[in-house]
Amino acid sequence: MTDRADVPPWVLEALRGICATLPESYEEPAWVGTRWRVRGRTFVHVYTRPDQDTVVMTFRAQPEEFEALVAGGAPFCRGPWGHDLVAMTVEPDADWAEVKELLTESYRKFAPKKLVQLLR
Repeated sequence: MTDRADVPPWVLEALRGICATLPESYEEPAWVGTRWRVRGRTFVHVYTRPDQDTVVMTFRAQPEEFEALVAGGAPFCRGPWGHDLVAMTVEPDADWAEVKELLTESYRKFAPKKLVQLLR
């Protein structure tokens, strides 16, 4: 896939590395930015907010994890829609091991059980 001009290449490269380990996940352009999906359901979306030149990544979380992430504050906050959508400001010093865990859990929410079992 080619780099999207609105998301820095270093962010796309990091996310591609993570998402490549998730069975049947695929990357595609979104209305803004780039998203990764499994079976037609988006489990991560990344874009740059043009008004702030800030890179934002959204993903889904389980209720207890959602509350902990949002309550902890920056770089996390409640996403603009949905009851379980977390928004994260992506900085160059992001903890990519933590991001991998969070995105794997988001993937688990949408992937069929047979694909989730392949993660074990």
